[in-house]
Amino acid sequence: MPGENLSRDEARERAELLTVDGYEVVLDLRSAVGEAGPAGAPRTFRSVTTVRFRAAAAGTATFADLIAPSVNSVTLNGRELDPAAVFDGARISLDGLESENVLVVDANCAYSRTGEGMHRFVDPEDGEVYLYTQYEPADARRVYANFEQPDLKAPYRFTVTAPEGWQVWSNGAEESREGGVWRFAETAPISTYITCVVAGPYHYVTDTYTRGDLTIPLGAMCRKGLARHFDADDVFLVTKQGFDFFHEHFDYPYPFGKYDQAFVPEYNLGAMENPGMVTFREEYIFRGKVTRASYERRCNTILHEMAHMWFGDLVTMKWWDDLWLKESFADFMGTFSQVEATRFDQAWVTFANNRKAWAYRADQLPSTHPITADIRDLEDAKLNFDGITYAKGAAVLKQLVAYVGREAFLEGARRYFKANAYGNTTLDDLLTVLGEVSGRDMAAWSRAWLQTAGVNALTPAVTYDAAGRITELAVLQEGDELRPHRVGVGLYRLEADGSLVRYARAEADVAGVSTVVGELAGLERPDLVLVNDEDLTYCKIRFDEGSLATLRKHLGAVSDPLARALCWSALWNLTRDGLMPARDFLALVLAFAGRESDVGVLQMLHAQALAAITHYTAPDRREQGGQELATGALRELRLAEPGSEHQLTWARFFAASAAGESDFRLLLGLLDGSARIDGLDVDQELRWDFLLPLAANGAVDEDGLAAELARDDTASGKRHQVRCLAARPSAAVKAQAWASVVESDALSNALVEATISGMQQPSQRGLLAPYAAPYFASLERVWAERSIQIGMDVVRGLFPSLQDDEATLAATDAWLVEHESAAPALRRLVLEARDDLARALRAQACDGAAYPA
Repeated sequence: MPGENLSRDEARERAELLTVDGYEVVLDLRSAVGEAGPAGAPRTFRSVTTVRFRAAAAGTATFADLIAPSVNSVTLNGRELDPAAVFDGARISLDGLESENVLVVDANCAYSRTGEGMHRFVDPEDGEVYLYTQYEPADARRVYANFEQPDLKAPYRFTVTAPEGWQVWSNGAEESREGGVWRFAETAPISTYITCVVAGPYHYVTDTYTRGDLTIPLGAMCRKGLARHFDADDVFLVTKQGFDFFHEHFDYPYPFGKYDQAFVPEYNLGAMENPGMVTFREEYIFRGKVTRASYERRCNTILHEMAHMWFGDLVTMKWWDDLWLKESFADFMGTFSQVEATRFDQAWVTFANNRKAWAYRADQLPSTHPITADIRDLEDAKLNFDGITYAKGAAVLKQLVAYVGREAFLEGARRYFKANAYGNTTLDDLLTVLGEVSGRDMAAWSRAWLQTAGVNALTPAVTYDAAGRITELAVLQEGDELRPHRVGVGLYRLEADGSLVRYARAEADVAGVSTVVGELAGLERPDLVLVNDEDLTYCKIRFDEGSLATLRKHLGAVSDPLARALCWSALWNLTRDGLMPARDFLALVLAFAGRESDVGVLQMLHAQALAAITHYTAPDRREQGGQELATGALRELRLAEPGSEHQLTWARFFAASAAGESDFRLLLGLLDGSARIDGLDVDQELRWDFLLPLAANGAVDEDGLAAELARDDTASGKRHQVRCLAARPSAAVKAQAWASVVESDALSNALVEATISGMQQPSQRGLLAPYAAPYFASLERVWAERSIQIGMDVVRGLFPSLQDDEATLAATDAWLVEHESAAPALRRLVLEARDDLARALRAQACDGAAYPA
């Protein structure tokens, strides 16, 4: 039998054969504490699963899923099966099925250090052990035997034995606890990947949500070491606002009883929508001062996961082809509800500038795919949690709302929930209800937007008469697939006070190569024409020459935050596409970022500026460009309002761009108190931000980093220290970092990420050059030996992107030619990295050609 990588065809065949009636899962987690087992053996826990299921035909055969070091016993309908004969490490063969069956599997499952399955974390601050589970798409089989596919839903009962002094939570409400044994109520029918157990000495806070006759018990938890930083009141505030919004608009009561939210350590994702037991990365608990953008991001994540209770948990996709049925909707509903129900009423600005940038990148990779993707197996599924499935899908849904109307869209959602509650669906199920309520041709819309890949570019083409009035304004569309777009076109002019303000706007249905917007004919000449004004559609915005000239001089004067964010996004796309020299984009950042009022947009500009100087600037220009960036960052830091979030943002950017001895002396002075910037509070998190560039440039040594860890001897402090240690400019340091990630699996997922990010320093291209050849030589071994999450981290994180030359591109091409039979998911990751490198070389050529030496 194939191993862990379940195929779509296998899942379809099993779903046609089986109906699952229920699971009883009994876990003994007392082994999480105390001494480990024999040297070299994994630490394990006992897992006993009873599955009741029916078969469509007696006498047939199937398999159950389980990834475990060992199986003690397998019993099918009272018949003892030989584990050695039926268990291959990933599957349990089951033959001679009856019409009604009972399967009991007693196994020893392994605790995880990769964030997959039952993750075990030891807090360095106090030695306490914390557990949580994470399964999507298919890691429940690392914790209990099951039929691991989303369309075999069933009710679950969990019983957990835990160490003394612990608390335990699961999807269902607690029914009893006695003698360290916790029993939980049976769940509604749900998929395997959203079952969950959280256990340990967590700090736990409670509240209650009420709406009419509906009462939902609320809980929120984190490690004890983070309790002093935990602002649970704000988490509960957003939670209640979200429940109000979704109950008002979905007309379907929250269906899963209680609602706990756990902020857990070493989490690979932002969050996971386990019904009744949502898990989040603990970085959403802020140890130091952060900006409004950080709270906005957390709010968005809370609402995204809540939307999943309906889109994904109540109604679930049949197979991962339709992953978008939950992720695109949750991504859209997260921002939609955020704007209408919380204090973050400008969240569409963040969506336009930040979230869609993720989509634009993914949609231009060689691995781009339609929103409804072709997912052949679980490895495909793992890689499709990407910018297309989330952000492009959400952007397309935003356009759909403009296309069918807000009320029709929401009524379609309401009918969808009621018709498919606790079931599984495909694209056709959703299109049917949307077509019914809107009267629109949803099949044509779906073919254009959901079943084709790629992003269109929209450019205004304007002609004027002798008096300077518009004679014709057309929107030109480029792309492999020309789509229908509902587009706003805004006309902006410079006012006497210097502001750039919209004075006219029209909406049009753009289709084909050219669409004339007749409503704007006869109006006076604008200084700026903004296609996709108010961000109704998903496209790359281009400018006519006059508009681009205006932005070069007056970008900071665009008064509307969303319009300004759209302009910044368009300019970044021009830079990435090699149509604008990187130094021009950097000049715009230096000239106008200091006037940016939206701190989330400002943070994005800083990240893009660093990417531009690292990847898109001509090599002979990098040093000078880096110095100019650091000088500009320090200037804006000193100009920022003392104590403001903008000051904090510029401080972090100054540290990240620091380029010379005077910059490093200032950072050292801010750390030891000999230097001061009025209003800047250098808290512990900011200290680590300052220490990373200092370590990377040899201004802080191992002893200095050890002293800082002693000051911040926490899980977060350890991750920061590991990152800084790997950043030091030494060949021996790089060799040690490489070995710890590639040649060993001793590090946890969080420390693997910290080591990789520390090792890859843009200022150390020479030190990293020796690792290009070993990278390609190790790829297949790493992919075969490590979990898919760690494999993805290593393949993406250690690609020699800083060896940005034709030789590295040729080496990548050679590997792809010589390894045509490598795992498709591995090849996809290498192809994506190759595309990023080729894009960088094109952008560098553009930058060099525009300003020849």
